Amino acid sequence: MRRDGSRRNRPREDRPARPALRAALGLLAAAVVALPFAVAWQYDASRRAVAEQIAPPAPAPDGAGADAEPAPGASAPAVLAYHDVGPDDSSRYTVSLEDFDAQLRALRDAGYRTLSTGEFTEFLRTGRTPGPRTVYLTFDDGTHGLWTHADPALARYGMKAAAYLITGQVGTHRPYYLSWAEIERMARSGRWDFQAHTHLGHERAPVDAAGRERSVFTNRLWLADEGRVETPDEYRRRVAADLDRSVSEFVAHDLPRPRLFAYPFSERLDESNLGARGADALRAMLRERFTATLTNSAARPLPAGPRAAAAGQVQRLEITRDTTPAGLLRELARWAPVAPQNVDRPLSERANWQTTGDTGRSGPGILTGDSRPPDGIDYVSADYRPLATADWTDYRLRATAGGLHGTSNSVGITVRAGSAHPVALAVGRNTASVTTGGSQGTGERRSCRLDPSATHRITVSVTPRQVRVSVDGDPCTAVPAGRWRAAEGAGGFSLSVRNDGAEQRWPRFTSLEVE
Repeated sequence: MRRDGSRRNRPREDRPARPALRAALGLLAAAVVALPFAVAWQYDASRRAVAEQIAPPAPAPDGAGADAEPAPGASAPAVLAYHDVGPDDSSRYTVSLEDFDAQLRALRDAGYRTLSTGEFTEFLRTGRTPGPRTVYLTFDDGTHGLWTHADPALARYGMKAAAYLITGQVGTHRPYYLSWAEIERMARSGRWDFQAHTHLGHERAPVDAAGRERSVFTNRLWLADEGRVETPDEYRRRVAADLDRSVSEFVAHDLPRPRLFAYPFSERLDESNLGARGADALRAMLRERFTATLTNSAARPLPAGPRAAAAGQVQRLEITRDTTPAGLLRELARWAPVAPQNVDRPLSERANWQTTGDTGRSGPGILTGDSRPPDGIDYVSADYRPLATADWTDYRLRATAGGLHGTSNSVGITVRAGSAHPVALAVGRNTASVTTGGSQGTGERRSCRLDPSATHRITVSVTPRQVRVSVDGDPCTAVPAGRWRAAEGAGGFSLSVRNDGAEQRWPRFTSLEVE
């Protein structure tokens, strides 16, 4: 009021300001009240998306795990297959943090360097060894233990690894799988890169009317509502869509397009219901999208090297909860390539032979006559270091076989063993025969007559151009190579003995030299 008692009239246009001011103040008050809750929610969401990392344990005492001989220098990289790292002791596929740290330390102390996917694929492309001792660490599935447990241990030792993601599971079933936020941080660290392990194709489902479950990626599914199995076209469309969705998820989250693909469950195509044509179609789809595929279970030895690069598939050394640091180094030495000139007296190297068939025994004892096969067995074969010799292309074998009787028994030598183009030689008392033909076991057969004898001296020379066989110093036959790359025919050798007679007269190898 004025001093004269009259009221000052407020202009009409100013009158709505009071309700607006009240509304603004109300919103401000609400914001102030809600701010702590919003901050808490954002913090909680962030915490759920990015789990707390666990520091690795104190280093083990010096010398722990160093009782194994490391692999020789200048070898091809070995690919290690991990799944998860953490405290879960119910799964053999989860390595404890203490063991993982000890394994990394053993690798470092033995002089191994870890590779990125880029370095590894460059090796597959060029064949140039990336260093004297290298390993490529891979982790399947994309579990949270990679961020919470494995990453700090990698940081401690300055190592790298690759996570193979099931992209459709990222951020689900927390905290079992990684979140995209954790993946982003791992990528920024420079320690990790990310590769493909399907979108939602890493599961099992019925593949027949009996309900037998197999991998949905490598099998045509049983359509229960229709009482039939998927057609080949339906299978191809489903798998192609899954692969394309997986790749698109990488791009959508600003990750480089994946170069490598790991088979779910490492199930082999020769054990699926796809058939030969269906398996070829799947391989073609994978070749269109990736440089190579990885598996822990190959139909033939495919360690990283020229043969694996030619096949477009690389075999990995699987690491489980039972793998010790010393055991890891021993396995790396077993996988490391060995040159033919470094093989000395192979028949005396019991641990370096892998016997096939149900003999219940390992080593070359049955081949040399030092032990006898179990009753009911009439054929025994053994591979010599099939992983270490997978990339052999030039070598010569000189062997002496004895105990040959009539047509009831024989000895065998297979060269280019495990390749797509093996050559098998069988030598009996009177004849020698050579069978060629690819991995399907069909092909040309050549024979030569021998002077009858219970003992024969055998020489087999292998080059990328041909395989030459001579017996007792006389040429028997020469098998020219086909029009395929040398790496497709690379491989070491295996020996075999056969006894079809009732007298149980087993032949034997009395000497073997590798040049």
